Amino acid sequence: MSKNILDMRNTVQIGIVVRDIEESLQNYAEFFGVEKPQWFWTDDYSKAHTKFNGRPTKARAKLAFFELGPLQLELIEPDENPSTWREFLDKNGEGIHHIAFVVKDMDRKIEELYRKGMKVIQKGDFEGGRYAYIDTLRALKVMIELLENY
Repeated sequence: MSKNILDMRNTVQIGIVVRDIEESLQNYAEFFGVEKPQWFWTDDYSKAHTKFNGRPTKARAKLAFFELGPLQLELIEPDENPSTWREFLDKNGEGIHHIAFVVKDMDRKIEELYRKGMKVIQKGDFEGGRYAYIDTLRALKVMIELLENY
């Protein structure tokens, strides 16, 4: 890319897809020497408006977060519905799914990335904002997540 579309100073998260969030939480908590955070379910379609490959999906996931200074570690255990998380777990097993960036004007960022051949794989809403996963696997070997807070 000839210009910096995403401000690297706004790198906020690494997301890891796991099969068993309870086991993974325990392992990470012990490794970091911190208290195990609680996991929670993502919102259902009526609130999240989740789309995967352009189609509505009932996909949900269990999420938990470790705050590691300026960087957040997100653990994701997907349900069985079609999603980028489920697809990743089925194809690759557990591992790093994405690096997330906080952005302003997400629609413009999505358009810029699309012009570079990088399309939206999944998007949805969450309380206080929205997210979009961008297919950057071929170029970067990891997915990029855009987070926009309202």
